[in-house]
Amino acid sequence: MTPLETYRLILTPLTLADAPAIQAAFPAWEVVRWLANVVPWPYPDDGAETFVSEIALPAMAAGAAWHWSIRRKAEPGRLIGVVTLTDKEDDNRGFWIAPEWQRQGFATEASAAVTDYWFEGLGKPVLRVPKAIANPASRRVSEKQGMRVVRQLELPLVSGTQAAELWEIDRETWRQRRASAEPMSGPIRVKGDLDR
Repeated sequence: MTPLETYRLILTPLTLADAPAIQAAFPAWEVVRWLANVVPWPYPDDGAETFVSEIALPAMAAGAAWHWSIRRKAEPGRLIGVVTLTDKEDDNRGFWIAPEWQRQGFATEASAAVTDYWFEGLGKPVLRVPKAIANPASRRVSEKQGMRVVRQLELPLVSGTQAAELWEIDRETWRQRRASAEPMSGPIRVKGDLDR
């Protein structure tokens, strides 16, 4: 697993050293309310360390998940969120951004980078993402990336069971979208591979 770069961001593979920064930024209702109800709430004092050491790193080692910290190039020492790919059925990508960094396009930019990795680095044919209907900001990320709704469902979230949609994009549609991407959102570069 390799770091990824975008126009404004550096995505670095998650390590245990990221746990304190996650613990400081993550436990905010604006973030947690839209996540799966496996996330404990109120968030415990050791929640980030437990997540990274017992869930994220073992899944990364097993090749079942890929987690990156999201950092701005302008301030690479500061974690502003996390973006994740998982090899789960109908749930392949997720992200969170600290509240003070939301509504600035960072989630869209980070999601584009890992979606490109999903298709081009991992060779996956389709990416599917469930989204709560009541979370328009997250749904807009999928809309901007050319995803389409394939079915309705209900999601058990921290905020309760929510009406949701399953969004999907296939590799060829993604490649067509990336070829015509605006400069701010692309091209995606993998560190050390400037030909991409």
